[in-house]
Amino acid sequence: IELYGIKKLRELILELAVRGLLVPQDPNDEPASELLKRIAAEKARLVKEKKIKKQKAQPEIVTNELPFSLPNGWCWSRLDNISPMSLVDGDWIETKDQDPSGGVRLIQLADIGVGEFKDKSERFINQETLMRLNCTTLKEGDILIARLPAPIGRACIFPKLQTQSITVVDVAILRPPENFCAKYLVNAINSMTFHSQVESYGKGATRFRIATGNLKSLLVPIPPLLEQHRIVAKVDELMTLCDQLEQQQESSIGAHQTLVKTLLGALTNGSDREGFTAAWARIVEHFDTLFTTEWSIDQLKQTILQLAVMGKLAPQNPTDEPASELLKKIAAEKAKLIKEGKIKKQKSLPPISEGEKPFSIPIDWLYGRFGDICINRDGERKPVSSEERRGMQGGYDYYGASGVIDKVNDYLFEKSLLLIGEDGANLINRSTPIAFLAHGKYWVNNHAHVIDGISLNFLKYISLFINAINLESYVTGTAQPKMNQAKMNSIVVALPPEAEQHRIVAKVDELMTLCNQLKDRIAVIQITQRHLADTVARKTLD
Repeated sequence: IELYGIKKLRELILELAVRGLLVPQDPNDEPASELLKRIAAEKARLVKEKKIKKQKAQPEIVTNELPFSLPNGWCWSRLDNISPMSLVDGDWIETKDQDPSGGVRLIQLADIGVGEFKDKSERFINQETLMRLNCTTLKEGDILIARLPAPIGRACIFPKLQTQSITVVDVAILRPPENFCAKYLVNAINSMTFHSQVESYGKGATRFRIATGNLKSLLVPIPPLLEQHRIVAKVDELMTLCDQLEQQQESSIGAHQTLVKTLLGALTNGSDREGFTAAWARIVEHFDTLFTTEWSIDQLKQTILQLAVMGKLAPQNPTDEPASELLKKIAAEKAKLIKEGKIKKQKSLPPISEGEKPFSIPIDWLYGRFGDICINRDGERKPVSSEERRGMQGGYDYYGASGVIDKVNDYLFEKSLLLIGEDGANLINRSTPIAFLAHGKYWVNNHAHVIDGISLNFLKYISLFINAINLESYVTGTAQPKMNQAKMNSIVVALPPEAEQHRIVAKVDELMTLCNQLKDRIAVIQITQRHLADTVARKTLD
């Protein structure tokens, strides 16, 4: 939110600049109209000398086009009339034309920032291709304008590079005249005034872009040359202050995140009740300072899950039937299903070593292998291609690795079961829950493991456990992460007594509801703050 406010401040600075509201006007400055006359005369001379072709004249500017009135000495100009050299596209370079060992740099969209050249691309062509395609070679000081997002229409000045360079077709090139402040032009092109015009012309449903012909006709407010330099100096000064403020905010946000992680980590790392109580007391004392962002609430929710499966969230009851009895019930149920031919007898899993146990657990808890305590129903899954699904649209949920991805007219399961993502980046980045319950009638493809158990509440607890732990040691592959059945079966699960599982699930549900309510309030506050920032910026210009 703080950084959003700085973003709006940067936009406001540029907008005040191009409206003549950032620095005072000097009546002794030569008016901008004289500057544009000299540019027009230079263009006419170059055409007469056949150094450039005569360009199609831009339409006259009419009053109802003007976004706002300008100070005395300023005037409006079409972008293409600012330079003797007409605005041109970069070059169409196909992949086969590229040469990693070539000496000509290919500037791309990723290099074009808002007011800064990002210097990211590392693609090249050779001299032979440069000559064959008759490419436009960039010059230091050229203004590069991106014709694709994000944002569309952003501009920067091309710097001095060690290598000869050209640019791709989706970048337009504006070569400003020597008697013009190029940096002012970049600021004007990056302003909201110019951006709103770009947005009105942008076309393309899949790739929103603006044609160079439309770019040429857009309006730019032109101040006297001396005022252009004063504006640039003031913008640079204010942007430096924004940079400093941004660094302070980023440092503050970083410090806040470190503090949240450290204090929440103390809850899960504490080995005794006294240490846990002290850590919780510190959090309670500073709760309103710590949990002020959606990120911090997400961290709190993850800590709640971790505490739950460590036996630190719900109280233990010495009268509960111990977890060893639950394991006997699970073993008996699996033996019954094997005898009835409903599941196959699985290969014995290795005993759990002390080194595999991730944390200490209460006395009536036990550790068990996932494959020993759960019933796998992966064999009943059936993948259906997206093309096939188009012919079987219906009202039943079709599940993939991270939840419902479609609706189909048939189902495979009609019992509440636990689904666990089998593959995908979510196994590592955990942007959505790995484990989730499916209810009613539904279909599951082969990207989610299907797990049954001794009871629905047992499955709810297993879901909490899988979502609480780090699964990286059970995942294979980096480009395409995957947790196969064998790896999943080897997961070491901390298993509480059956009665305590009920208490844990109920307490987690209660706390997650409170966290979601707090997160919703934060979201409302953030929306209000964004609206306030937008309104203040807009009202400043009214």
